[in-house]
Amino acid sequence: MDFRFEDKQYVLEKKLNEIDETTITPKEIVEYKRHCNDATKVSCIIMATMTPKLQRFYEDYWPYKMNKEIMEKYHQRAHQERYDIVKSLITNKMNDAESVTTHLQRMQYYVDHLLKLNVNFDEELAIDIILHSLPSFYDQFIMTYHLNKEETTLSQL
Repeated sequence: MDFRFEDKQYVLEKKLNEIDETTITPKEIVEYKRHCNDATKVSCIIMATMTPKLQRFYEDYWPYKMNKEIMEKYHQRAHQERYDIVKSLITNKMNDAESVTTHLQRMQYYVDHLLKLNVNFDEELAIDIILHSLPSFYDQFIMTYHLNKEETTLSQL
């Protein structure tokens, strides 16, 4: 969600605390009311994008708490997904019955998926991992590749 265009992003980052009416200044009352109004608007927008089940769960949450919990939940899921893909990329070996094209496409899929998850590693590392996944009868190709020292992209490999 992007609330920056209306300057409402702060309600996702700043917790709305209860106020003590005996010690609060008029300026703080205005700020508190503005924050409440903005939080209500942002909350409605967020809720409108959720499934009914999630709406029922988060209906009494302010946007700050809602955002914090959702980010924690999906961050954990993304971490597990990243781990699974890295594991598949590193442990995947081409079998004898498989074509090189099919194997390289699967490895490219893993690399692309990691890039979508904001895992930053350079293309040379990806190429090295893919070359390592090839069976031993590709050793001559791998040696020739390293001896050429030409810049090669993953798609050119």
